[in-house]
Amino acid sequence: MTQTTGAGTPRSPFLAEVKDAVTPRATLLVTGVVVLHLLFIASYVGALHDPKPKDVPFGVVAPQAAAQQAVTRLQNLPGDPLDPRALPDPATARAQILNREIDGALLIDPTATTDTLLLATGGGKALASVLENLLTTLERSEARTLRTVDVAPADPHDANGLTSFYVTVGWSVGGYLCASIMTISSGAHRPTPRRSVIRLIAMALVALVGGLGGALIVGPILGALPGSIAALWGTGALIIFAVGAATLAFQAIFGLAGIGLMILIVVILGNPSAGGALPPPLLPPFWRDIGPALPPGAGTWATRSIAYFKGNDVTGSLLVLSVWAAAGIAITLLAATLRGREPRTQ
Repeated sequence: MTQTTGAGTPRSPFLAEVKDAVTPRATLLVTGVVVLHLLFIASYVGALHDPKPKDVPFGVVAPQAAAQQAVTRLQNLPGDPLDPRALPDPATARAQILNREIDGALLIDPTATTDTLLLATGGGKALASVLENLLTTLERSEARTLRTVDVAPADPHDANGLTSFYVTVGWSVGGYLCASIMTISSGAHRPTPRRSVIRLIAMALVALVGGLGGALIVGPILGALPGSIAALWGTGALIIFAVGAATLAFQAIFGLAGIGLMILIVVILGNPSAGGALPPPLLPPFWRDIGPALPPGAGTWATRSIAYFKGNDVTGSLLVLSVWAAAGIAITLLAATLRGREPRTQ
């Protein structure tokens, strides 16, 4: 039986069912999901499909004349894979690798036919493998051989050096999921200042528990990652809280769409640029540039530094995470305060 509108125009029962089943709000949300999944594909494939080294910080140790010749030769390689600099001695090269100032170093012995490559698989096995293959090819072209020394080796149970990345992803996902659940479970209730403070406190408690749990799982339980449990716990708690506080801030401003924005930042942009599967020197320029400023990239760098580099060079990453946390707190409370001043409608 055909329905009629108020003006007497027939309306198809099927079209009426479609309008009831797919509301304008649902259409908008589905459109957003489609856009997000296409961005997901573009970001991950764009970042990871064609790894090429670019300006990898690299040291050269040799007598003065030989060092300058080697630096010039490495600077002129096609595609600029290395950013070489002369170093005074092997001890300086080792120290700079452990301080994460360079990713490798070539020790040239003019009196012999064998040179030594220093690298650190703890910083990412993919990058170490690229450096080893590149330098082996160069040495063979000059009828020389290469001996490799791993200054900061990845743990035998840390396959491909990815545990730091995976635990960071877990902490990040826990942060935005917990914050999202706290907001969604309250329905349409406005985020008042008091309610926002309570959520931030709850988020801090979740961060402490989740940070400790993650550190224990990758450390004593699975033995997948070395390093201080206390340092990993603190880093994990900061990652969870930074992502959670930022999620609360986005939700306070944009409502449900804030969850999508956080997924865009953390999952779509943050994960492929984090330096997990491919360390930063192997990523294309866009992802290499944004990675250190996003929670997954900052978290992965800090976690690797704690595990394999004696906690060196974590200050910048911890500052990035702290800024995300502080900005999340400030924006969440400010948005709740401003919304609380809006006139209520009867």
